Amino acid sequence: MTRTHALALLFSAALALPAGGCIGETQQRGYVVNELALEQVPVGASREQVLIALGTPSTTADFGGEVFYYISQTASRPVAFLNPRITDQRVLAVYFDGEEQVSRIADYGLQDGRVFDFVSRTTPTAGKDFSFVSQLLNAAGRVSF
Repeated sequence: MTRTHALALLFSAALALPAGGCIGETQQRGYVVNELALEQVPVGASREQVLIALGTPSTTADFGGEVFYYISQTASRPVAFLNPRITDQRVLAVYFDGEEQVSRIADYGLQDGRVFDFVSRTTPTAGKDFSFVSQLLNAAGRVSF
């Protein structure tokens, strides 16, 4: 290798080194659903079993029965100096009946810009709970109605 080639190689490496720190990243925020933990919470499980398996919820509500909401977001940015952009947002909802047992589990997210339950594979109908979930997802500014 000639001295010119060695200098060119060294110069290229010196230019590439700072650019390596500019590579983008993906971040998980909030509650990240663990599928094994979720399997420990079937319909009929107690409120205490939910707290042991999934932990403390992000927020709760009472829509004719208590509901635990576990909220998560995935944000990414292609380059380190850009602001992150939310690419996914999910709300895992665990509904309880009057006896504090799980009556239903829903995993709300966005599909084609609309709130969608990935468990029942349906778009929920309007109601107090739907409005609340919509508000949670709307925090990202991505829900359309």
